[in-house]
Amino acid sequence: MNLKDIKFKLFPIIKVISITLITSAIGLELWNIQTSITNSQIPSILTPALIIAHVALSAHFLEGIIAAYYAPAQNQTPIKYGTYTFFVGTIGLLELFNKNDN
Repeated sequence: MNLKDIKFKLFPIIKVISITLITSAIGLELWNIQTSITNSQIPSILTPALIIAHVALSAHFLEGIIAAYYAPAQNQTPIKYGTYTFFVGTIGLLELFNKNDN
């Protein structure tokens, strides 16, 4: 299996999984904020998931900023492509910079 086959078969699966997990991380963060406001507590079993959500959201946010910065050079709308990259992650950056190679 070469790189082109991997891109064709694996990237769509990774995109769907990434969008689902980032959306879940946003929901978990909102739940955490809501529990802080209402002086309640999130279940302690979710603490590791919350830490992972913090890291994932931070990484995806940085990737979105990078994509928004470089999008105009590739004739893309910065906000649109930055948001897309925020949800799909590194694959969005790979697609953006791959357009430069073609």
